Amino acid sequence: MKSRDMNHDWIATARTLSEALPFMQRYAGSVVVVKFGGNAMGDDDAMAEFARDIVLMRQVGINPVVVHGGGPMINDMLTKLGIKSEFVRGKRVTDKATVEVVEMVLTGLVNKRIVQAIMDEGGRAVGLSGKDDDLMVCEADDPELGFVGRPVEMNPQVLRDLFKAGIIPVVAPVATGMQPNETFNVNGDTAAGAIAGALKADRLLLLTDVSGVKDASGSVVTAMTPEEVNAMIDDGTIAGGMIPKTETALKAIEDGVRAVVILDGRVPNACLLELFTEHGAGSLIRPAR
Repeated sequence: MKSRDMNHDWIATARTLSEALPFMQRYAGSVVVVKFGGNAMGDDDAMAEFARDIVLMRQVGINPVVVHGGGPMINDMLTKLGIKSEFVRGKRVTDKATVEVVEMVLTGLVNKRIVQAIMDEGGRAVGLSGKDDDLMVCEADDPELGFVGRPVEMNPQVLRDLFKAGIIPVVAPVATGMQPNETFNVNGDTAAGAIAGALKADRLLLLTDVSGVKDASGSVVTAMTPEEVNAMIDDGTIAGGMIPKTETALKAIEDGVRAVVILDGRVPNACLLELFTEHGAGSLIRPAR
């Protein structure tokens, strides 16, 4: 009986791989930018599973870019160093002392942990930030927030060079400024959207802690156009923390990204479900055909 069950599992696995083939062929050679963050970053098993999915994507010919956040780790380090955070309209005021901690945590601790996880799963990865090769140049988003940046110039050639070498870029959302020695902290979703737009990515996957964009009844909307997103923002259906995510999606599409998906990163193999199955995952936003 046990042998039969095992045989059935292998047959199911083979069938799944066979069904995924058309999707693998569809995305071969494409660019997929993945914004990674949330609870999975603090869980070793979830981190390993995410890294395995990214390595698989590269193995079948996709060029993935991982852009990460790290808010909880930044909070922990600021607390240890006795640096108090102030917030304006829900956003952290980032003074010079804070931005130095942000850079240290994101480009050091968090970035290298993700790189190591990808390497442990057999992939090749290089960690960098928006500062490297002037990948992302910013100006202050709001004077009240200090060194919080808004991307105004993107130079993605370094990412294309890594693609050619078969290397997965892992990008920390820290950027240079227009003036010498300026450093800006950039929202992770904003950075991912800007990078996806600069690369004219086929997909931008925004991994979140919710199942997607929900309608007035609380059901996840699986497919939307930018016009429908704007209407849901205007009537209040899209509210709170989902507004900046959908605004990032709309800006990315405006910049040339083919489609954006807002999906639950807590779901096992969320990226693979979205890319390699007919059903997909989360909320797909793309222009009307």
